[in-house]
Amino acid sequence: MAPWGKRLAGVRGVLLDISGVLYDSGAGGGTAIAGSVEAVARLKRSRLKVRFCTNESQKSRAELVGQLQRLGFDISEQEVTAPAPAACQILKEQGLRPYLLIHDGVRSEFDQIDTSNPNCVVIADAGESFSYQNMNNAFQVLMELEKPVLISLGKGPSDEHHPEVKADGYVDNLAEAVDLLLQHADK
Repeated sequence: MAPWGKRLAGVRGVLLDISGVLYDSGAGGGTAIAGSVEAVARLKRSRLKVRFCTNESQKSRAELVGQLQRLGFDISEQEVTAPAPAACQILKEQGLRPYLLIHDGVRSEFDQIDTSNPNCVVIADAGESFSYQNMNNAFQVLMELEKPVLISLGKGPSDEHHPEVKADGYVDNLAEAVDLLLQHADK
């Protein structure tokens, strides 16, 4: 088997997932996975570009990066790709004004986004915000649109304390309800 140097000869960068790769979330801000702080430091000392990705939709990048820095990681917000900033870019590019059905911990990512007179819905792991009223508000926004736009920040548990509650169930149900009513209206 070839040495690592030869195997990595054409590699110019490394993209590392955060949750479950660098750290395990949990009480007290979680813990770094054994050897991960040192591995990131070693990669950063190499010639490789190092970037990070996450599907975290309950914390802002600033909060997540701060948490990782407290665990000893050399990491900055600019190095992290996350769902909320990606959604914000789409919203800006397409001139969309969302009704936000998201967790309060990620709301700050949308501070520069116009949310007046919504013409789409952004939904994520909203935790306690998955209420009848909020779901109904999102449904009403979508039903008022000729071409409804529903942007999901990801799938998975809506809350680490309630892993049985999945955000994708809410997304799927909302999308299906709107689709069924729109199909019925077309007949």
